[in-house]
Amino acid sequence: MSRYFQSVSLSDVGLHRTENEDSAWAGATILAVADGLGGHAAGEIASSLAIRTISELEKSSLTERNAETVVVETFLTINQSLAQRIKKKSELRGMGTTLTALFLGKEKLYLAHLGDSRAYVIRDGRITQLTKDHTVVQELLDQGRISPDEIDGHPQRAFVTKALMGSDQHERPDFHEVAHEDGDIFLLCSDGLVGVVEEKKIIKSIESHGVSEQTLSELKELAYKKGAPDNVTIIVATLSSKKSPTPGFVGAVQGGER
Repeated sequence: MSRYFQSVSLSDVGLHRTENEDSAWAGATILAVADGLGGHAAGEIASSLAIRTISELEKSSLTERNAETVVVETFLTINQSLAQRIKKKSELRGMGTTLTALFLGKEKLYLAHLGDSRAYVIRDGRITQLTKDHTVVQELLDQGRISPDEIDGHPQRAFVTKALMGSDQHERPDFHEVAHEDGDIFLLCSDGLVGVVEEKKIIKSIESHGVSEQTLSELKELAYKKGAPDNVTIIVATLSSKKSPTPGFVGAVQGGER
């Protein structure tokens, strides 16, 4: 039986940024969030390029045999495209983007990830993080040099160690299969949400309102109550046997080709 994502999404500039550098795609078989890096419009160029490229995989048929190869090669293509942009326009040097994406293949669900945007699954009242941040503080945590309680106030919290930057040394994304059950709800978001809103409040909102515009509004409001220092991008989705209209592009990518 065919399965499809049913989703809602939003991307908001927040309270302290002048531009939205986040981009996202919510389609029938792909969900993806990209958080642009570099500022001065460069970040939005990078995130838009990444999301437009990854959304093209909606036309592909991912199987257990080809999924990893196809997805990893698409990440490489994005990196090469960024490199070409930077070569043509030197002022774009330093731009880049995170990219976190869920892919619904013929048989299974797959996740690919670079950076500090996140994917979660909410099941039976629990929220489980499916991604691992590529950040300085995560490395320090893994090494036992800081405790979880020290993360929020750490001066290097926002430092990303892996992203799509158009560099010669291409970073391979984390890629793995995601086990799923009926009733699972998936959340993809930029750090503009999870960087300020507690997980227990996220769970409460999603469990109360499900995959709905009300959930998006409530999560955005929670980020605003915490000052919304960064762009806020959110996708909430579940799996369905029915194919329905999808949100498509949101965020900087809506501005068209750059």
